Amino acid sequence: MGRGGVETDMRPVTAVAGTVGLLALPLLAGSAVATVPTVSTPGPPPPAALRLVAYDSCAEALAGLRAAATATVGPWGFGPGWRRAGGIVPAQGDNVMGREGGTAPAPAYSTTNNHEPGADEPDLVKTDGRRIVTVAGGVLRVVDPATRRETGRLDLAGADRGRWWPDNDLLLHGDRALVLVRSPGPEVGPWPARDEADVRPRLLLVDLAGPPKVVGTYRIEGSLLDARMTGSTVRVVVRSEPRLAFPYAERSTDAERTAANRAVIAKAGLDAWLPGYEWTADGVRHTGRVGCDRLSRPADATGTSLLTVLSFDLAAGGLGDGDPVSVASDADTVYGTPGSLYLAGVAEPGPRRWDRPWRPESVRTTIYQFDTGAPGRPRYVAAGSVPGSPVNQYALSEWQGHLRVATTRENRRGTTSASAVHVLTRRGDRLAQTGVVGGLGRGERIYSVRYLGGTGYVVTFRQTDPLYALDLTDPAAPRVTGELKITGWSSYLHPVPGDRLLGVGQEADARGRPQGLQVSLFDVHDPARPTRLARYHVPVDMSTAEYEPHAFLFEPTTGLLALPLVTGSIRLLTVTDRDIAEVGTVDHGTGQARRSLLVGGELWTVSEAGLRVTDPRTARSLGWLPLT
Repeated sequence: MGRGGVETDMRPVTAVAGTVGLLALPLLAGSAVATVPTVSTPGPPPPAALRLVAYDSCAEALAGLRAAATATVGPWGFGPGWRRAGGIVPAQGDNVMGREGGTAPAPAYSTTNNHEPGADEPDLVKTDGRRIVTVAGGVLRVVDPATRRETGRLDLAGADRGRWWPDNDLLLHGDRALVLVRSPGPEVGPWPARDEADVRPRLLLVDLAGPPKVVGTYRIEGSLLDARMTGSTVRVVVRSEPRLAFPYAERSTDAERTAANRAVIAKAGLDAWLPGYEWTADGVRHTGRVGCDRLSRPADATGTSLLTVLSFDLAAGGLGDGDPVSVASDADTVYGTPGSLYLAGVAEPGPRRWDRPWRPESVRTTIYQFDTGAPGRPRYVAAGSVPGSPVNQYALSEWQGHLRVATTRENRRGTTSASAVHVLTRRGDRLAQTGVVGGLGRGERIYSVRYLGGTGYVVTFRQTDPLYALDLTDPAAPRVTGELKITGWSSYLHPVPGDRLLGVGQEADARGRPQGLQVSLFDVHDPARPTRLARYHVPVDMSTAEYEPHAFLFEPTTGLLALPLVTGSIRLLTVTDRDIAEVGTVDHGTGQARRSLLVGGELWTVSEAGLRVTDPRTARSLGWLPLT
């Protein structure tokens, strides 16, 4: 493959050996709706071809990484580099009541509130109807919802000789649980000092067929960004930075310190960039490092970070080496469907220099698409970019071969902004823009996005909350169809049967100051006239579902809505096609209730103190299982 060639499976022709390794005017709630004019224009192509190509050799890879890092480094290390799209933990999607197959059907149960059906996301509690699995305080517990008893327990810290944060996420497939440990917690007690390997993110494969036991472990240099599971295949995305020890001389000038840092880069080998990893299988420890033949780069490759995608089959005997592939780039948002994985990152175009002022008006979101439709290593297929920053993974949505991306652009002072929804279509190895609808919430920024097929809903806010309805059925001519102005904002949007939309966020006064939790029920059957039918308000409080929608539970058959409050309890509501009514409150004592799930018609709520079983129709407690 030539240097300008396109390598869609991220492998060069010549393999390299030796690898070791998502309302303008303040009006009264429910006020009149204004239909705004459509702003739809074809978008310009990206400023540069954002294709990924593999390095031709390890020497070329090292030279490229050194050059990119040298251009970025300053007297205090690396410069601003990639800027993070701010503020909100990636939002999620629909709860679906499911059933597990087998000789004896499991009772109906709720699933994790995932963004996309068929792309499961890690969470701190999972259920298959027959058992509830949760991790807290470094201990994995298995609970039988039928008997309301703990049937299994595993001390993960002791199993992997580590120290752990209070809780970790997990994925569940059949009799296997994959525990994702982003980083171990602070050490206490007389243990020896932790070496560098101990702070790496870890994966633990746990067999649940009998007493829980760890049957495989994996850890890698870097930080765990996110993961998605389709079928039995899990893709884990890791972000790593080069391991470079820059000197510090207090009385040196900026120029001298920069020169010294560049000298460190010039002497660094590939091991400083390529992440090392280790895994265990049948009690045997194996080590490796991402190889040059697994590393690809965009035209503006960064020397300050790498993205690595790992693939694991939970139906297999163990974890293996993860079959890693890496990209010399950065990202902060992971969006997945059953057939695609998108990595999105925000940065200014061109070389990233420590001494260049940050220009928010010029930032772009770069997006890499991988084909994950088949098991095994993902295949890179396309890349593209759009101006501005997304609020979270909900800003992205794949539909009928098109990718919709909602972003906000701000000026240098952050005093003005403009938002838009861009429609991208894959053309060869490019995600090319085919249409854009702009002019959303001028002077405001996007707070939440929800796509439902060919319709999109966008909430912007500064002093009032315009809920925009968008027609995205024509990828070349997306358009605004309606707008509703109310006070406050919605940080999370969720579909409700009967052409309804739930918004969870904050009420606000005329100056835009938050006034407590607000749940809004919108009628969106007429795209030209969205209206608010009902509102529920809890003063001086908020829900964790506003920033972590894994905490959101809605059961469409009964209309049950469970919202954890930051004050510790879970508020139970009933949502009909025209109203929101309070059922009651589930309390966990001194514990912070964080998640809710339904199994066999009973509501289970989870906190660090324990699990409570509740009648969702009356909020009456049916049982308590302490996590001690």
